[in-house]
Amino acid sequence: MKSEKLAGKKTIHVSEKKKTLISELLDLIKKKKTILIASIKNIPSSQYQEISKKLRGKAIVKVPKKSMIFRALDNSGIEEIKKLKSHVKDSTAILFSDMESFELAAELVSKRSPARAKQGQEALSDIEIPEGPTDLIPGPAISELGALGIKIQIEKGKIIIKEPKVIVKEGEKISQAAAEVMNKLGIKPFSIGFIPLAAFDAEERKLYLEIKIDREGALKELKDSFSRALGFAVGISYISHDTIKFLIQKAAMQDRALEKFVSEKLAEKGDLLSIKTDGEENK
Repeated sequence: MKSEKLAGKKTIHVSEKKKTLISELLDLIKKKKTILIASIKNIPSSQYQEISKKLRGKAIVKVPKKSMIFRALDNSGIEEIKKLKSHVKDSTAILFSDMESFELAAELVSKRSPARAKQGQEALSDIEIPEGPTDLIPGPAISELGALGIKIQIEKGKIIIKEPKVIVKEGEKISQAAAEVMNKLGIKPFSIGFIPLAAFDAEERKLYLEIKIDREGALKELKDSFSRALGFAVGISYISHDTIKFLIQKAAMQDRALEKFVSEKLAEKGDLLSIKTDGEENK
């Protein structure tokens, strides 16, 4: 073993193997556009290998010890990148890629798979049992569901959930009873895979310390925004490819409304003339 002496600190022995690893990490930091920190906690070895295989050609995955990651970040010569250290915990992977930071993060999220609930796990959000038919037959399941306050009924020899019921609230620990019911119903409230935590864009020198990827939420927000923008554009009669058919429909409705209004006014005028004529004849 060789050793390194740090200023004001005791001598630290570093093996050649560790030096080689640090050198490799430093080389990747210099060459790659994105350096991303991800949690791989609770990922089975088989699934880790499968995800790593799917990332080939897109990202290089390394799982060194925390101290090795710290040393590589500290020796990179890039002051901003050192802030990634706060996100390096146990069971952490560091990824290197030429993809954009959020593109790589989205890639990791897409590789996650549903996982069953286990007793003692903390719920990341409210866990709800939806209403509707199940494949459960009457028997012990009736009391198990009832113990969690789930209302049921029996139809054609199968249990039906009458109304949705939250059985575990966000932040609560999952009980054995709740876990068993979810497993019987095939409900998988968790997902297993790499969790992107933070990233550094080496080209732009930008840090992303709170990465959150929610494709469904983002898509819903875009749809809502488009709907509001479309309604506003139609309201002010702004002509575009997206608004033209609505404006034509709007014009047709207004034309019909105006035609009806004119007809009613003409009818009223006709009635007045008729009344006037009748009055003159009476005289």
